[in-house]
Amino acid sequence: MHSLFRFFRISRVLMRYRLDALVLSTPLLKSFKPLLYLTPWYYFPIKKYSRGQRIRLALEELGPIYIKFGQTLSTRPDLLPEDISLELKKLQDSCPAFSTQQAKTLIEEALDGKIEQLFQSFDEQPLASASIAQVHTATTLEGEAVVVKVVRPEISKLITRDIKLMYTLAKLFNKHPLAKKIRPVEVVGEFEAIITNELDMRIEATHCDKIRHNFKQSELLYIPKVYHHLSRTNVLTTERIYGTPVGEIDKLKANNIDMKRLAEQGVIIFFTQVFKHNFFHADMHPGNIFVSDTGQYIGVDFGIMGVLSEDDKDFLADIFLAFFNQDYQKVAQVYIDSGWVGLHTDEKAFEAAVKKICDPMFDKPLGDISFGQVLLDLIQEAKNFDIKVQPQLLLLDKTLLNIEGLGRQLYPQLDLWSTAKPFLEDLMKERYSVKNTFEKLKEEAPQLLKDIPELPALTINALKQLGKMKDINKLYSQQTEQIVTQLSNNANRQTAAIFSGSLLILSGVFAVNNAWFSGGISALAAVLFWIKSR
Repeated sequence: MHSLFRFFRISRVLMRYRLDALVLSTPLLKSFKPLLYLTPWYYFPIKKYSRGQRIRLALEELGPIYIKFGQTLSTRPDLLPEDISLELKKLQDSCPAFSTQQAKTLIEEALDGKIEQLFQSFDEQPLASASIAQVHTATTLEGEAVVVKVVRPEISKLITRDIKLMYTLAKLFNKHPLAKKIRPVEVVGEFEAIITNELDMRIEATHCDKIRHNFKQSELLYIPKVYHHLSRTNVLTTERIYGTPVGEIDKLKANNIDMKRLAEQGVIIFFTQVFKHNFFHADMHPGNIFVSDTGQYIGVDFGIMGVLSEDDKDFLADIFLAFFNQDYQKVAQVYIDSGWVGLHTDEKAFEAAVKKICDPMFDKPLGDISFGQVLLDLIQEAKNFDIKVQPQLLLLDKTLLNIEGLGRQLYPQLDLWSTAKPFLEDLMKERYSVKNTFEKLKEEAPQLLKDIPELPALTINALKQLGKMKDINKLYSQQTEQIVTQLSNNANRQTAAIFSGSLLILSGVFAVNNAWFSGGISALAAVLFWIKSR
């Protein structure tokens, strides 16, 4: 019932700001357009605003989830008319603020003390106000400049209500044929997990510490320090940073910032976070990124971070490199091998479709291409193939859109391919180097050593089962014998290979402890077992 009331309220807001015509012009809802004339609020629209203002005000009135949606759209001026894009930019850090007295009360309750006891000074005027929280500047008792981030009061209830409605709509959409590919309920679940984490400032503090550690020795990105003794579930206090918002292009140029270098470093930071650290800032709209006077990036707001599984990371690295090399057969094969495309997919047809969409992207600067349009084309083409949407990659998709919007603003002539391709190639070489292979083998050695005693019993049981199959059907006796022999050989080789790897690790341990004779014997045995496994 609450979801139904919320649905009607959303409809009322859309009509109040005269956005109903836009929504009901879509093919899916066009047949419902005559119902507008039966609603009383249709005849009492709000006073006249520009188109962009109406969209921004509607999103603000609908609440934080819709403001988040507007923030994402604001990073794509190439996909929106200029008047709408300029208005949506105001959502990045200029959402309606709540009262300072409320903010102070929340801080005092969370930190168990009066503002005067906690801070040397506290600015009554909010520095910024976003969809989830607002920020005030302050000075600690030790005289250090900080910013205090306070979660909006009652926001958890508002988000819970809207999430319920989203689940209801997702379940209704499940009846549509496209639902099997898009998986709307899983998508809503992923979004719920993201925004729930964003409400907990302790999680953001942990994120901030981790990404600060990842870039501690790097000059690419600076992350502010967290003051944990002044932070709680709904309050986060961090070092105050000073810089120019990355969206203020004219000011950056006036500061003599190298825009080409800045754009290239933005790409490198993204790929470093995704493929090297496997921990990436997934809310990189311009309101969260600043540039110092020396041209260094400064990041804030780490409520939404992304992590990929090793399989997803390998898939993405292979896909990117295949795209950069214009190897569309490899792109199609990687998709099929990943299991994201149906086994009966026509690989050649899929390869041709990818080539048709992506070929125009190459040999062009970023300013002449649109990843957004390419994504739309790929989604459209997906209807002809059994391609599944992966909810775990939604954050990465969103971040890619933000990165493109940022790169387009900073330096439209950016050659994304020549910037990203060498980085990825070096990363792949490092991943499959002898050193990394040895490290991975060392990590898995305990499990391998644990499994070795079980191999003979498993092999014998498998051979017994195959022997029974041989007795059941004598017509296949020769084939069964070949299978038994092959399995036995494979088991012996596998056991020899495992012993070789284990002995190699053992020799390394002996060498570290200066037991050279024992290390040499272990190494020699490892070589013998390796020869036997070939």
